[in-house]
Amino acid sequence: MLREWERRKSQVRSLVEHPFHIVKNLFKYRKVRYRGLAKNTAQLYTLFALANLVIAGRSRRTFPAL
Repeated sequence: MLREWERRKSQVRSLVEHPFHIVKNLFKYRKVRYRGLAKNTAQLYTLFALANLVIAGRSRRTFPAL
């Protein structure tokens, strides 16, 4: 039972950490620039929205078009 619980946790963790990987490695976003909380938040929202589009585009390419 414990093994199954850990497996489920790791599945959720992989889904959550994948956008962070894209933002850090594909978009080269390593440090937050101190421009104000609103601007930093807006930039991160934009980067994560783009990361979701990248993930969706990658998964869409794996299926043939109907």
